[in-house]
Amino acid sequence: MKAGDKLPDVTFHTRVRDDSIGGPNPYRWQPMTTADYFAGKRVVLFSLPGAFTPTCSTYQLPGFEKAAAELDKLGIDAIYCVSVNDSFVMNQWAKGQDLAHVQVIPDGSGAFTQAVGMLVRKDNVGFGARSWRYAAIVDDGVVEKLFEEPGRCDDCADDPYGETSPETVLAYLRETAGVAA
Repeated sequence: MKAGDKLPDVTFHTRVRDDSIGGPNPYRWQPMTTADYFAGKRVVLFSLPGAFTPTCSTYQLPGFEKAAAELDKLGIDAIYCVSVNDSFVMNQWAKGQDLAHVQVIPDGSGAFTQAVGMLVRKDNVGFGARSWRYAAIVDDGVVEKLFEEPGRCDDCADDPYGETSPETVLAYLRETAGVAA
């Protein structure tokens, strides 16, 4: 994935609340496509190794949630977090994080992550196939700017974090908009 690339056409298998179902688990399957998420919008997309993991849950996801108002002022229509986790896990993580602004996208099979070239093996920590940590500004389905942590490789001993932080993404957006920090 690089600036200028069009995102691949993928269908994400999501679970959405549907009160008409009733009962203790009122959710149904809702297929969502890349176009459903990205067409006609300028978004921040970020990906991380896994829901409920320390850096992801402590810094990256909450940081983007807290930055939502400023991102909106800088022309961002939506904030998406994609991870190679199923919809059940992603929905529970979003609930546990009390998200109001970041929308989670489940890439349970890793199809999207593989298609954008960010699928790595993390067998060394028992994860299997996961996403390398990245963030991107995506305008109408086309990558405007990519932020990627250095050292992408299978079974990486480290989990670098900094290039994909909300602060880095905000600095880029402020600079391109001519806004002081």
